[in-house]
Amino acid sequence: MFSVDTHTHTIASTHAYSTVHDYLNVAKQRGIQLFALTDHGPAMADAPHFWHFVNLRVLPRVVDGVAILRGIEANICNAQGDIDYYGDYLAELDLVQAGFHEPVFPPADVAHHTEALLACIQSGNVDIITHPGNPRYPIEQELIVRAAAEHNVALEINNSSFVSSRKGSESNCLSIAKLAKQYDAQLVLGSDSHVAFTLGQFDEALKIIDAVGYSHQRLLNYSPNKLLNFLQTRGHRTVSDLLAYFA
Repeated sequence: MFSVDTHTHTIASTHAYSTVHDYLNVAKQRGIQLFALTDHGPAMADAPHFWHFVNLRVLPRVVDGVAILRGIEANICNAQGDIDYYGDYLAELDLVQAGFHEPVFPPADVAHHTEALLACIQSGNVDIITHPGNPRYPIEQELIVRAAAEHNVALEINNSSFVSSRKGSESNCLSIAKLAKQYDAQLVLGSDSHVAFTLGQFDEALKIIDAVGYSHQRLLNYSPNKLLNFLQTRGHRTVSDLLAYFA
């Protein structure tokens, strides 16, 4: 149904199991037109080195009709909302995602989680907040969703949270999606694939979307141009060539 996936991990994150070529093969089979490579930021124990993300520029933009976004799933590191990728290098990426991960930001309490996430959203450095419904990191949801809408930051409904990780996310994701509809905040579906076989799989996440009546056309996954235009409004000049390709 959707030809865009914003959240994948390769063997550069060693708890994942597929190469870029693996993802390209599956993308061709499934009609995926655009996907993002978003390996874990370098503060994660088994993440690639900082230079991995700097060197994403060597990747071709389009391979056999499948376009590749050069991205990262950075780690939120502290209550100030800092992430583990920074400086002028951020401008070289097409997509910057960030989320809480236990090895980097140990779970605390609602106040600390909310403070960190709010600061991250307000920083201007992050385009998408990954798996904000994680039950290990309860947040003041209305405050976060309103901030995301105000700062044009998307919130992810993460399919793997209902399949293989972050069990118990359903109620949080449902309420976040309801608030997103209420405050016109931007949502995106992410497969969070750690193996190419799950690329573009959003079945469980879509149940949340449909349960609250959030428009499919509003999702960033709706089309390549939907996502690329969003990224351009976020200041990513690097996507101009892909916008031309999909014109």
